Formats: sequence, C-alpha cells, structure tokens
Amino acid sequence: MGEEAPEEMSTTEETLIVVKPDGVRRGLVGEIIGRFERKGLVIRRLRMQTLSKPQAEEFYSVHKEKPFFGELVAFITSGPVVGVVLSGRDAVATVRRMVGATKSWEAASGTIRGDLGLGLTDNTIHASDSSESFEHEEAAFFGKAPG
Repeated sequence: MGEEAPEEMSTTEETLIVVKPDGVRRGLVGEIIGRFERKGLVIRRLRMQTLSKPQAEEFYSVHKEKPFFGELVAFITSGPVVGVVLSGRDAVATVRRMVGATKSWEAASGTIRGDLGLGLTDNTIHASDSSESFEHEEAAFFGKAPG
C-alpha cells in the first residue's frame, strides 16, 4: 500500500497533430480528429492554414540536414493543413501509438497511418514525438505565444 499504480502516475500533457495536405484533400480531418476525441483527448487549439515555406522550414528544422528535408517542406506547403493541440493523460505517447509507423505500409491496422495513409510523406498526419518537440512545433505552427 502507499505505492501508486503506474497508470495513476501518468500525467496530463499536451501534444500537436497536423493533418497533412493529403488528409485534408481526402476529407479525413473529421475522421482523424474524431479518433482522438473518442480516445478521451481534449482539443485545446485548432487551426486550418496553408504553411508558408519559412514556417514549414522552422516546423521541420530538426530535419534540416537530412536529404528528405526539401521534400517534407514542399509537401507540407502543398495545400491546407489542420493543426490541433490535444491534451490528455500521456498525450504524446498515446497519440504516437494511435498514429502508427511513419511508413504507412508498415503501420499496423487500426492506426491512423495504417488505415488511412498512402505512403511515406503522404501518410496523412504528423504528431509531435516528445514534449520538447511539441513546444517547438506549436510555436512554429501557431506562432510564438505573447509574453
């Protein structure tokens, strides 16, 4: 007695998902966001926009030196995207599990990419991979918070 079970030690946190241009074009925004709501995550912020090239370069700056950086930027700026800040218990890990593997053909059935993704870049969704990534990506997507 006195020890908390692991599930009770989990914390509420925020994370970011971005429905990519292929997901928006295919009319999957409601389906994708609905999965997170049904899981119990709460929408804290939501915005549809077309990212500018500088915004996209900042958003994906962690990949700046990688050979696929230009392709990522070109794809994410190719049409409107929907960014959503979600809040909930262990939100980062929960969302990552729900999203599935980056390569859609490797993602498990039942995950968003496994069910809806078509490829590598056109995998319908981006999700922050850590609390630190969330802070950087939220600022790049929504703009720096005042103060």
